[in-house]
Amino acid sequence: MKRIAVALVVLAVAAIAVYWFALRDSSTTTAAAAPPRAVAQIGEGKRVILVGSDGRLLGATSGKSSGKSKEQSSQLPVLPLKERPKGDRVSGHVREQVNVIAAAPKALRHYIARTDYGKTGVDVEFNSGIEIRFGDDRGAEKKWEAAAAVLADPSVTLLSYVDVHAPTRPTVFGKDHELPPAS
Repeated sequence: MKRIAVALVVLAVAAIAVYWFALRDSSTTTAAAAPPRAVAQIGEGKRVILVGSDGRLLGATSGKSSGKSKEQSSQLPVLPLKERPKGDRVSGHVREQVNVIAAAPKALRHYIARTDYGKTGVDVEFNSGIEIRFGDDRGAEKKWEAAAAVLADPSVTLLSYVDVHAPTRPTVFGKDHELPPAS
């Protein structure tokens, strides 16, 4: 009986030692929360409300550049809202627009002027006037890849809009706007 008690104590001490020295820190998850980046704005001019990549309202800012990051000091795409939405997030079609903007490749973000939600769904307009028609926000990354491929095609020099509802078959329409030069 004494042998069994000693064996159990040794087993318990070994289990505690293994946990303490080998498993304790490895099973603990560490949270790496990064603040959402501003991807769009509500309003233009001196007073705008910044909207984060998760649809959260990040707060109002004035036209002054002090205290703002480089990304926030440049003009962000304008969402089609006249006033601050109720609550702390955008919702509905405006949220779909934010999701599409947030999925935009970094190289194209500074060309985005505004978004809209119309008959074709989410439409993104570039500074040059070229429009990208997304439909809904599902698969926005793939749709951006398709749009970028069309915009990078050297044979396409003039267009009005690119329809990427079906990202495997993007369609180019019109000849109203010239593509900006490659940078």
